[in-house]
Amino acid sequence: MKIKPDKAQALIQQIEDILSKLSKAELESIHRIEQAHPAFQESVRNLIHYRTLRTLDITGLQKKLGSLGLSRIARAEAHVFASLQNCRHILTALIGDSTSELANRRTSIKKGEKLLKSHTKKLLGYRSKGRRVRIMVTLPSEAAYNYDLVHGLIDSGMNTARINCAHDGPAEWKKMIENIALAKNKLNKNCKISMDLAGPKIRTGAIESGPQVRRFRPTRNEFGQVTEPTTILLVEELYFGRTNELAVDKTWLKSLKVKDQITFTDSRDKQRVFTVKEALEDQVIATCLDTCYIQMGTVLKAPGSNSCEVGELPALEQALLLKTGDKLRIVKEQIPGKPIQYDDNGNPKSEAFVSCTSQEIFDFVKAGEKILFDDGKIAGVVKNVSDNELRVEITHAKANGANLKADKGINLPETNLKLSGLTKKDREDLKFIAEYGDVVNFSFVNSVEDVRELHEELEKLDAKDKLGIILKIETQSAYNNLTDILIEGMKSYPLGVMIARGDLAIESGWENMARIQQEVLSLCNAAHVPDVWATQVLETLAKKGIPSRSEITDAASALNAECVMLNKGPYIEKAVGLLDYILKSLNQYRDKNVKMSPIMEEANTSPEKVIDPN
Repeated sequence: MKIKPDKAQALIQQIEDILSKLSKAELESIHRIEQAHPAFQESVRNLIHYRTLRTLDITGLQKKLGSLGLSRIARAEAHVFASLQNCRHILTALIGDSTSELANRRTSIKKGEKLLKSHTKKLLGYRSKGRRVRIMVTLPSEAAYNYDLVHGLIDSGMNTARINCAHDGPAEWKKMIENIALAKNKLNKNCKISMDLAGPKIRTGAIESGPQVRRFRPTRNEFGQVTEPTTILLVEELYFGRTNELAVDKTWLKSLKVKDQITFTDSRDKQRVFTVKEALEDQVIATCLDTCYIQMGTVLKAPGSNSCEVGELPALEQALLLKTGDKLRIVKEQIPGKPIQYDDNGNPKSEAFVSCTSQEIFDFVKAGEKILFDDGKIAGVVKNVSDNELRVEITHAKANGANLKADKGINLPETNLKLSGLTKKDREDLKFIAEYGDVVNFSFVNSVEDVRELHEELEKLDAKDKLGIILKIETQSAYNNLTDILIEGMKSYPLGVMIARGDLAIESGWENMARIQQEVLSLCNAAHVPDVWATQVLETLAKKGIPSRSEITDAASALNAECVMLNKGPYIEKAVGLLDYILKSLNQYRDKNVKMSPIMEEANTSPEKVIDPN
């Protein structure tokens, strides 16, 4: 390779200047390096080098190095100083200068890669054979009582089981952990237990309940003809979650026989008939050919003047229908919300209102700031603020309006929320996690103070050196403060980061998400901290049984991380199996950020058990 000495010397000088700036930044941060856990001290040093490098515009240098076939320093996050030293050494060698040495006192390229692998193993356990990236799965409540589900997940490739402390309770969590232990022993496989702290939930409060009524409607074709009657279950007691049941008197229920005609008048004064199809020990199955609305107290008449009143029915869930331009009040008082009230002429006479589960936000929100509801489906701007309420104007909703229900997320991306990351519930749950978990996932991290607070709580429980920590990056503040958050987090070991892409996208804007998740990956790589790729991975497959094309590509992108997280769904075991197959089949093509070039193969069909939705 030929290069003019003066041009080579100019490049060498540029690199020398950069190395000088990195050394100065390191010296200024020596106390931060020394305060890190011994396993992370080299990593903190490299993170400081990388963060300093990213304050400089080196695109010109990168292009010139690339034209010479040298490293562009584009994938040098894990070994910044060594990569620059090696480029300098090669350039000096090209002009016949042998005084420069290869990197020998900083984190080498090989060591940087080894540090990330060892930190990942410590946090997330052993990888599965044939793939580098681990799989984390959120366990549903069913995992407490269904051993076969847990066994199937571990057998399909789950490396870490995630238990979300926002749901269920200690009794269910312990049963899940017992099922995991049993499955691990039977399968002779490893599986870590990672438990999520719920964090301060900013959600809509309760909404006034609707009427206690149930609708039953048959299936009709395009001509309005009934193709399938509606099915009604007559039972002694309603079963939670089943919406086609009516509770009736036990004696009356036992008196019913197949083919009996049950007559009644529904809530619209329509005469309707149920026909008994099956009379079982604990329930009667009936059908109806007409739509009917049944409320509590509706009288059901069986043959022989034998009658019974319908028992208690759950109230229908109400929602606030909001349209662009509507006004919404967010109130501090914990009272059930109400929709817009209209007068006889259809004009609004009162505004919709709803409470907020986090009363602390009223101390921080300012007029003019953006507010988002239900994963960004509804957007607004805060017009007025008082001690007890926020007055919001809706700026975005579906054309015909969007329904805002209770317990839906509220995001305040422009508000400087100074909320503690640890709630009273979190502190209590942390006691259980310290005893039974391997890793704690810390939600709603915004600042160094939040991480410091978690460390202090773990020290009280004598668990700082026992539990791994995964910091969930889900807000703009967390992303903007990520370097400092990482350095504070690296005072304990092991440590990881989860990109909570759902909330982060809402907070930062969908259009910025691709850039932001790449920056988080780069910073974590520079810190040799394992990264968990989370939110909506293979979600369609997990919920519906068949994946979309775009989410297959997204799953493949998880090769940039050390772990990928799947959320629960009825087809979660299939999702784990497919993800395991994708990660193994692409493992030879990617090694972290480096593309590999194996022998090109023809396309072939993936295993039937992975792709068969049935």
